[in-house]
Amino acid sequence: MSTYVLLGIVLVVALWAGLTYNRLVRLRNMVKEAWSGIDVQLKRRSTLIPNLVETVKGYMGHERSLLGEIAELRSRGLTARTVAQKGEIETALSRTLGSLFAVAEGYPDLKASASFLSLHADLTQIEDQIQMARRYYNGTVRNLNIAVESFPSNVVAGVFRFTQAEFFALDDASDRLAPKVSMGAPG
Repeated sequence: MSTYVLLGIVLVVALWAGLTYNRLVRLRNMVKEAWSGIDVQLKRRSTLIPNLVETVKGYMGHERSLLGEIAELRSRGLTARTVAQKGEIETALSRTLGSLFAVAEGYPDLKASASFLSLHADLTQIEDQIQMARRYYNGTVRNLNIAVESFPSNVVAGVFRFTQAEFFALDDASDRLAPKVSMGAPG
């Protein structure tokens, strides 16, 4: 009788370990799939940047340093290997593109250019897609990390060397601050 109980306990533990292992594999693959979604959007944005730079070059010749910085960040973004590196570079690239569009406000001919307006609209749409992909990725990372850290699934995770994944986060602390709003009387 005790042999059957022991055999039953071993069977239940083996079944639980197998189900937990499969859950961890599913979560790890969801993280990979989510990263792929971010990567696709970043590549879409990266392919638009040379067209944007060429369009803007003709209008704002003296803004060469800004255009050079955009080109350099794009190159670094294509070669970044880790999630942290990619996040840092892509945050800087988004900020620099924002500066480019702010500078473009001073060039009425550029703002009226159909190709510039089209590129601006495409980049805005891609930025929205990147944000959605980031949220999905970070959600899948959260789920994997909880499973890797929490008991009792951390036992199976440790045995099969499952590790936590990195979040794709903002690197600039100022990006996390709420904007300051002044309600003072007009001067």
